Amino acid sequence: MSNPTYVQEYKAIVEVLNRYNEGGKQANSSIMKPAFSGQATIFGVDADAKLVGGPIQGLFDTIDNPPFRPSPEAVGVIVSIDIVGTAANARIDTNDISGFCFTDFFNLLKVEGKWTVVSKIYHTHIAP
Repeated sequence: MSNPTYVQEYKAIVEVLNRYNEGGKQANSSIMKPAFSGQATIFGVDADAKLVGGPIQGLFDTIDNPPFRPSPEAVGVIVSIDIVGTAANARIDTNDISGFCFTDFFNLLKVEGKWTVVSKIYHTHIAP
């Protein structure tokens, strides 16, 4: 069995994830929306250790409203991408998006030739 090379797939996934990073940095969901399937979900754990989340529209609503604001100083890095065929997952660490720091985990699928995020889970770090 030969080892598959996913260089082109990796680059395509980076483009999708960069849309997410840029939308967060600009506090503008219209930039990040194309990265997500219309059926995507988002989940996390709140300060009371309760599960929160649901349809991805919740992320878009949060990004577009206070306390989120454009954060030109924000830094988001893609920590890892793992690809197998038409499935992939990725991790992004982001510092200082409107004063928040996050670790996000994304599940992506290649649907009709395009990579799309189908789910996101996240951890909110205590801001320094």
